[in-house]
Amino acid sequence: MHGFADRLAGGNLAVNDAALEREFEARLIESSTLAFRVAYGVLRHRQDAEDVAQEAFVKAYRSFNQLRDRERFRAWLVRMTWRLALDRQRGDRRRLARETATQETAAADTSDDVIARERAALLWTAIDSLPDKLRIVIVLAGIEGHDINEVARLLDVPQGTVKSRLFLARQRLKEQLQWTQ
Repeated sequence: MHGFADRLAGGNLAVNDAALEREFEARLIESSTLAFRVAYGVLRHRQDAEDVAQEAFVKAYRSFNQLRDRERFRAWLVRMTWRLALDRQRGDRRRLARETATQETAAADTSDDVIARERAALLWTAIDSLPDKLRIVIVLAGIEGHDINEVARLLDVPQGTVKSRLFLARQRLKEQLQWTQ
């Protein structure tokens, strides 16, 4: 086996004929910089272009025995490299679009979370400023979700008292929070 071709295929040879293998290696040597230049022309990134050129070499090696017109090897390698580079570029664009969308969603979620936390802090500051009788009613009914009967039973006060305190608490909260809207 020839060293370069053997390394290219990674030991998995599709070319069985030694003469065919030598021919491939000769054509590859004369075309190797061309494949890199084509890939670089599309990708504009040296490492990606090297990866694509290497991938094209491997693909060409595996399919070389199926190439009918060996004189058209350079054109075949260029087309193969061009397609692989375009595929890589499309994949990179899709990945970048997904990452950007994910980051924008995270940023939107983060800004929404910040706004929600700020509003919650303002609400709790306003609730904390209420007198104890009004604060306990608004917390039990409005925050904890107990109905009027349960709040009346828990506080041992009439339902009418709970209703009036709840009304007063909501009015004061509305007044305190009106400027934050």
